[in-house]
Order: sequence, then C-alpha cells, then structure tokens
Amino acid sequence: MASRYWVVSLPVQNSASSLWNRLQEQISKHSFDTPLYRFNIPNLRVGTLDSLLSLSDDLLKSNNFVEGVSHKIRRQIEELERVSGVESSALTVDGVPVDSYLTRFVWDEAKYPTMSPLKEVVDSIHGQVAKIEDDLKVRVAEYNNVRSQLNAINRKQSGSLAVRDLSNLVKPEDIVTSEHLVTLLAVVPKYSQKDWLSSYETLTNYVVPRSSKKLFEDNEYALYTVTLFNRVADNFRTSAREKGFQIRDFEYSSEAQESRKQELEKLVQDQENLRSSLLQWCYASYGEVFSSWMHFCAVRVFAESILRYGLPPSFLACVLAPTTKSEKKVRSILEGLCDSGNSTFWKTDDEVGGGMAGLAGDADAHPYVSFTINLV
Repeated sequence: MASRYWVVSLPVQNSASSLWNRLQEQISKHSFDTPLYRFNIPNLRVGTLDSLLSLSDDLLKSNNFVEGVSHKIRRQIEELERVSGVESSALTVDGVPVDSYLTRFVWDEAKYPTMSPLKEVVDSIHGQVAKIEDDLKVRVAEYNNVRSQLNAINRKQSGSLAVRDLSNLVKPEDIVTSEHLVTLLAVVPKYSQKDWLSSYETLTNYVVPRSSKKLFEDNEYALYTVTLFNRVADNFRTSAREKGFQIRDFEYSSEAQESRKQELEKLVQDQENLRSSLLQWCYASYGEVFSSWMHFCAVRVFAESILRYGLPPSFLACVLAPTTKSEKKVRSILEGLCDSGNSTFWKTDDEVGGGMAGLAGDADAHPYVSFTINLV
C-alpha cells in the first residue's frame, strides 16, 4: 500500500475517455510502476464564479483541518495498539481498506446530495469532523485521567523506600501495637545496615532488644522494623535521624489496605475498558473522517478545476502513486497531456505569482490541478 498519492485533474479537450486512454498508455510506457486510477467525481452544483472564488479561500484551510484530525486519530490508534500489545489492524472505511477507498472512490449521494451548494457540503464535512475531534478530546482526556491515576499509584509502589507506599511490604505480624509498645519502620541506607543493627538498641532507652527485622531491600535502602516503648518514640526518631536513618510514618490498617487494593483493581479494569472502547471508537471514527476527507478532496478537485479550466466542467480527475524516483517523469507526462495553450498561460509570471497558484496546495505550480494526499 502506498502512503502518498497525487490527486490531479487534466483539462479535457475532446473526450474524457480518449484522454484517459492516452494517460494510461503514457504511464504504462514511461512509468509502468506508477499505480493509476480514475477519481470519480459527480456533477456537483457549480453555483456562481464568485461563490467558487470565495470557497477557494477556505478549501486549503479546511483540508488541512480534516487531514490533521485523520492523522490525530491514526496516531491515537497506533499508540493504543502498541500499549495493548495487539497486532496493528488495517484501517478501513466500512470494511474497505483506506487505500482501496481512495482509489475506488464513490461519492455518497445520501450523505452529501450533489444538488447542495458546494459551501453547504464543505461546511457539513467540516462540522462533522469538528464534532468527532471534540469527542476524541473528551474520550482521550477520560482515558488519560485514569492512566495518570494508575501511574501515580505505580510510582508510589515502585519508587525508593524513602518515598514509596509501604502498605504492600508490611504484614500484620510485622507490627506490634499495644498500650505501651509501638513498632516503627526505619529506612536504612543499604550500606549502613551493619551500623543500624549495631546501634538501634542504644539510640534511646526502652528499645526492645533484637526486635529489628528486615522486611525489604531495594537498590538504595533497606526497610527495618524496630519495637520500643511508645513514650520514647519521638526521642528515637530524633536520634535515628541524626545517624542518617529515616523513620517512616506508618499505621497498619487491614481495611485501608483492602480499600487500596480494590481501588487499584478498579482503576486497572477501568483503564482496560476505556482503552478498548477508545480503540474501537477510533477505528470507526477514522473511517468516518477518512471518508469525509475524500469527499472534501473531490469538492476541492471540482472547484479548482473549474477555476483553472473554466465552465462548463470538463476535466479528467485521477489518482496516482508515483515512487520518488519516477515523480519527475510522471509530472512530465501529465504536463504533456495538458493543452499547450493552457500550459503557456499557466506558466506566465503573473499567474505563477498569483492567488490561483496557491490553490493546489503544492509548492510547485503545474499547468493542471494537483495536490498530495498523505495517508500517514
């Protein structure tokens, strides 16, 4: 599947079918590896030249918006697939791969009646895509909120012992709590453990001998318990801090621990549900936005062809996917099929520097309508 396509329209002098045959012949002869397709545009409502000129000012801006939303949704899909570990799915429009949808484009008359004014069609497409973008922002914000909460909990559970949540490291049997006794948790630098074990009993009076037990160790610290009389706890904290040992405030509660566990499980489930529903929504919405974008491209080709070639509408629209090395050759073929008078007219200094040169959206001016569609 190509990721970059040209949508072009050539002026028809005699018949569209004979021009199409000549184009196919030239491409197969001089650039046989370039896929070529007809881009079928219905007879849209032209309106007045003034309305077309007015519309042309908005076409490029609106096209960039619609294209931008389609890429935004595609990037969201890629991220969700990567995080979920699911295999990347081919993006589709109603089950049709997007490249096939583009190369076999059929106008949706039910959704966009061809008798509607072009501005109405463009506004309708813009409005639908803007609504989808707003919906995307809300859904992504909801998903990211749950994700942030989970990340915050995971950081607390996996950070340094000096700051992390200790509840999942301490068991009920590690804690002694009575009228007179209390168990404190000491965070000891990894390389000061010998110092701790030899000194904790003497940091203050009334420390229970041999009461210190190591519960956990990470790359920097070890977590020890120590049991002592309640009344000397503050003195012990002060003496421990002076020797470089940190006493963590901790109160064991089986109810609080169970509550935290349930909260974590709920957040994990919420994240999974939101991720799954967001991914499914993105698949469906990408198809909808891509379809809107292709209809927009059809309007753009139609409007720019009339502004370029005049009335009545007489042009051949097609889609090509040239390789980088064959671009120059394909441009030469397309230019050769344009009327020489039109070509000369188009290349005058006034026109190249004028407003119409910018309509195509490509940096280079060509004697035919041309713009690029990037699928990725």
